[in-house]
Amino acid sequence: MASLASQAGVSRALFAKRFAAIMGTPPLTYLTEFRMDEAEELLATTDLTVAQIAKSLGYADAFGFSAAFKRHKGMSPTGFRAAA
Repeated sequence: MASLASQAGVSRALFAKRFAAIMGTPPLTYLTEFRMDEAEELLATTDLTVAQIAKSLGYADAFGFSAAFKRHKGMSPTGFRAAA
């Protein structure tokens, strides 16, 4: 976020405030929701492993990604894939 704020020529706080006003959600919440939507699509339409999906979405490891996915979607990535 600091990099984006710098590119916009404003402070991080002002960037976050303006982002939330325009997008309706704070920047990090938006990013997480975007990543989870992308994860759903990849899980449903590809044979990529959970680790490969995690890496493609910027997560350091599959465990962190799986925990975030479960927190936001209510089921594990593997459970989501099986249900899809």
